[in-house]
Amino acid sequence: MGTALTEEHIGIYREDGLVVSPARLDSDTLGAMRDALDKLLRDNADVTPESLICPHIPNGARHDAAAASRWFEFATIPAIVDQVSQLIGPDVVLWGSQVFCKPAATGREVPWHQDGRYWPIRPIATCSVWIALDDVDAENGCMRYLPGSHRSGSLYRHRHREGVNLVLHEEVDPATFDDSTARDDCLEAGQYSLHDVFLVHGSGPNRSARRRAGFVIRFLPATSLFDRGIDERQDQAGVSFSFSRRPLWLVRGQDRAGNDFTIGHGEDFRLVPRLSDDI
Repeated sequence: MGTALTEEHIGIYREDGLVVSPARLDSDTLGAMRDALDKLLRDNADVTPESLICPHIPNGARHDAAAASRWFEFATIPAIVDQVSQLIGPDVVLWGSQVFCKPAATGREVPWHQDGRYWPIRPIATCSVWIALDDVDAENGCMRYLPGSHRSGSLYRHRHREGVNLVLHEEVDPATFDDSTARDDCLEAGQYSLHDVFLVHGSGPNRSARRRAGFVIRFLPATSLFDRGIDERQDQAGVSFSFSRRPLWLVRGQDRAGNDFTIGHGEDFRLVPRLSDDI
């Protein structure tokens, strides 16, 4: 886990918008994550498994501080934060995480989108770390991405799309891009990739007999502001939420944008989807 990104890896990230880390989770950490995932799924059987939002935040009796603290440990693995700081600078804020678990045969589609379309960060800047908890490939609905689509540093035109089998209901307008260059982000369990906030990406449904689970960690450079005044409600696979009370953690360096690290800490967040108003 102590493997740093090389100049070649950093170059790939700058050029393509996504790079697979040369490091991977050790077997003990991967096993602990899978055990924590099994518990999360058992305790939240009424929640869409593709939208288990922010397991690193305690949300009541079914996901108390002890359960959340395990996910917080996973979200702040020093070697991963080290690599993120190589890409976004020395001042790093943990602002979000999510479990995307596509069940075998029924896992939902994630339409082509850019993460920056949804998030109240100004200027828009985030590095997302996608950790594979299962082997992830095209057959079970791995993430797909358009290399280089992040380079303009701007948002493509999005449109609304309805459908019960979608995780998101906003997608990049198909008229604005060419998906013929799309690549699959295939990962073995324990591997992880890092991608840019402007990268156009998505994933197909899981029609295989294998589950596809991943844990995604969101980091922003502390030169950007998590602007709680931009409080447009979000919806993912039927889970509705806002960012107004989202707690932040400065995990490396100094804050340089006036971020508030007191909001949301020590409060009793309720479980998804009951937490929907606040997390």
